[in-house]
Amino acid sequence: MKNKTPLRKKISYQTIKQLVDNLRRGDLKAEDILKYHLSQIKHNASLNAFITVFETQSIAKARNIDHRVEKGEKTGDLRGLVVAVKDNINIANELTTCASKALTNYRSPYNATVIERLIAKDAVLIGKTNMDEFGMGSSNENSFFSACRNPYDPVCVPGGSSGGSAVAVAADMAQVSLGSDTGGSIRQPAAFTGLVGLKPSYGRVSRYGLVAYASSLDQIGILSKSVADTAYVFKIIAGYDVKDATSARVEVPDYEKYLNRNVADLRIGVPKEYFREGLDSEIKDRIYFIIGRLKSVGAKIVNLSLPHSEYGIAAYYIIATAEASSNLARYDGIKYGFRNRAAHDLVDSYKSTRAEGFGDEVKRRIMLGTYVLSSGYYEAYYRKAQQVRRLIKEDYDKVFKDVDCILTPTTPTTAFAIGEKTQDPLAMYLSDIYTVNANLAGIAAINIPVGKDSSGLPIGLQIMSPAFREENLFWLGDYIEREGIE
Repeated sequence: MKNKTPLRKKISYQTIKQLVDNLRRGDLKAEDILKYHLSQIKHNASLNAFITVFETQSIAKARNIDHRVEKGEKTGDLRGLVVAVKDNINIANELTTCASKALTNYRSPYNATVIERLIAKDAVLIGKTNMDEFGMGSSNENSFFSACRNPYDPVCVPGGSSGGSAVAVAADMAQVSLGSDTGGSIRQPAAFTGLVGLKPSYGRVSRYGLVAYASSLDQIGILSKSVADTAYVFKIIAGYDVKDATSARVEVPDYEKYLNRNVADLRIGVPKEYFREGLDSEIKDRIYFIIGRLKSVGAKIVNLSLPHSEYGIAAYYIIATAEASSNLARYDGIKYGFRNRAAHDLVDSYKSTRAEGFGDEVKRRIMLGTYVLSSGYYEAYYRKAQQVRRLIKEDYDKVFKDVDCILTPTTPTTAFAIGEKTQDPLAMYLSDIYTVNANLAGIAAINIPVGKDSSGLPIGLQIMSPAFREENLFWLGDYIEREGIE
């Protein structure tokens, strides 16, 4: 990350909009931008951000864009933008492994809708990124392809499950990346690596082509270096998709119109439940400082309560694992993916293939999910968790009548050491304590980097907004970023 060259300055320190304008004018070439990022992938290979790199395909795409620009032909709004893609989002004819042995050789026959929309606007896809297996983890240590490392301190985790997508952007291996967020899997890695990380409202972005973990919680989102970059890309991937039954027919606004605004009279909620025991003092102090600064420039700060927040982790890990146990039943070694060829019969094939194909955390969540759905326990656990989920959503519905957005920490600590929490699943699960409720309620949320702690590790701030009001996130997040409130 310290290799400063003129080309790096031309690429790394510009917004996406500036870059695509420079490409259109001929001041930069798509191939030069791409080759810079490819060089960063090779230079930072020890960070283990990528599972697959599309070197040949991406160079051909970049050259095609340059050729069209030189001929004066029309090119898309993302011309030359180098995008990394989490390895649970399908790209036609490329590997989609979900970082699992169960899918080590699986090639997708089709593109996810988000991929189609990026390609249509001339983005350059550079590769598939590392992740926790099937999205199940908060550190990227649950990958069949080994742990990903934090570029700020390689002994630390980058967060999960979209850890590779975060590292790809933080270490200049791509300009932007796609991730998925089921309970914090975009926002937590963004907080740990100093990035903007957006989890859109449920239904705002098509999930067609996203490998399902927990279908009522999963959402595709964006990791980038700035709020402006996130807004620029988000307006392209957002919107209704007939291929996704959960996709919402809600108009997509011009999010860039909500940048460069002041926050006078913006109503910002601060829930007391997010600032209790367990929150690192440096993160708490930093966020309270920011709240004070916002109040000083005219924002209306509203202290409020989300009384059912404390039950979010328990409800989340019942609902998510229950859905996972159903979604992962398809990986049986018969239709596609890894199969144990030494099995004696069909039943043995199922058992041995799944035992060898899945990692420990995936097995743990499948067993937990199967248990809470089983006869005699469904009412006590799964049904009760769904009732709690409804109460959590009603808490948000109530407070959003009085505030435009809610401001909280993203994580209880900054990035922790690799191996620190692997033997304590509960401690690992509590890494998501501030992020899971947004998924349970289906609302929008974003991480904004707001400085570093005394060890030099990034601190993240979370903003939440009502469903389909992502513009509120960009409004406040851009102000915090632009004014340098740290």
